Amino acid sequence: MSRSADTWILTAQCPSRLGTVDVVTRFLKESRCYITEQHSFDDRLAERFFIRTEFRPQDHDLDAEAFRSAFASRAAEYGMVFELSAPGARIPVVIMVSKADHCLNDLLYRYRTGQLPIEIRAVVSNHPDLEPLAAWHGLPYHHFPITPETKPEQEAQVSRVIEETGAELVILARYMQVLSSAMCAKLAGRAINIHHSLLPGFKGAKPYHQAYEKGVKLVGATAHYINDDLDEGPIITQAVEPVSHADYPEDLVAKGRDIECLALARAVTLHVERRVFLHARRTVIFER
Repeated sequence: MSRSADTWILTAQCPSRLGTVDVVTRFLKESRCYITEQHSFDDRLAERFFIRTEFRPQDHDLDAEAFRSAFASRAAEYGMVFELSAPGARIPVVIMVSKADHCLNDLLYRYRTGQLPIEIRAVVSNHPDLEPLAAWHGLPYHHFPITPETKPEQEAQVSRVIEETGAELVILARYMQVLSSAMCAKLAGRAINIHHSLLPGFKGAKPYHQAYEKGVKLVGATAHYINDDLDEGPIITQAVEPVSHADYPEDLVAKGRDIECLALARAVTLHVERRVFLHARRTVIFER
């Protein structure tokens, strides 16, 4: 079920205290706002509280600045940090790719058909191969080749595109380069990566061929926020697909591509709908 086009989103977190739900719901009631969806979670080990609320003003247009100012005084009593997101907000995005086109193609289709509430500002790649695909969708394509010697200069070019486009989210749609520590720090909490997640895991070249040789029964994918630990950032979503002895390496590759597309699109949707809270090295995620 898609999010209603006229609902606002209030997300917040704070130390665990009596009245944390009440401070949100009471304020919305007093502001004549009807709650259409609400999720909350209290981490008793970390003593941290999280809440996400969708609501609709009943008989007036919402003044966002007045709302933030009024709620801030209530939230301060609880040490509550909050964000308010307007209806129909489309997050500006930059997509990074290399040569594989399946994740990019899937994102572009979902974007073109309105399934993803994002605004793709540019596609960045270290190869020229996917420029025709971006051009077909009318999107700017930036080809920045990279070598070990030119990595700092290349990442500076990428950073300029992100800053100039105002991108709030960067999607690594099979971008086959390891980002530097500085780049990871700059994009912390706003860059999502996708990679194969096979059980057991296989690294290096041809992971699906390695999996075939070991006779795995599941292939999968993991979408996560990037950090300085390669492929070990906070996980947003994971997906698996069963395979059998009758599946050859090319079958595993095909199934793996499909599951990567689904996992990445799901992760982007959760992020842009403000359903993901970063919590140390973990995530708190409120599904629909």
